[in-house]
Amino acid sequence: MWDTPPIIKIYEALGAVTDNRLEIDGNTAKCFSSSGNKFYDVIYEPEQNAIMTNDNGSYWKGYLGYPAIAYLLQTGVLRYQEELASALRDIKWKDINQEFKNDFDKTLTFILEPLDEQTRVNLENYTKSLLTQITELKLGKLGKKMKPPSGY
Repeated sequence: MWDTPPIIKIYEALGAVTDNRLEIDGNTAKCFSSSGNKFYDVIYEPEQNAIMTNDNGSYWKGYLGYPAIAYLLQTGVLRYQEELASALRDIKWKDINQEFKNDFDKTLTFILEPLDEQTRVNLENYTKSLLTQITELKLGKLGKKMKPPSGY
């Protein structure tokens, strides 16, 4: 089973969906990075309740990474709310994460700071509910781990 992702990965997944960075073909997808220079593969088998993706967090840390979460949002497995996700449009996640040396709390504070308080609260509640949905899915790991793509 996948480990629970850091909450920021749900925000990143929402950003990927709202930025139309997924190319879905049935139970597979390519999820392009916020830089647009590389993509991650996603494979989902609903009958097995299992998913695999090759982002760094999934490969190295064992938690369900944002490309898989984005796929689940885009395909309706998880509840997607465009009106909330749109607040996360056009964010360069990689650049911001690097600026804060992958301190996800600092990155998230930076992302949420410019939003009005109601939007921030609504997003926080929504991402927490998505985290609960992900945990309740109890998704298994599909096949062997796939090495992440290199590059920026």
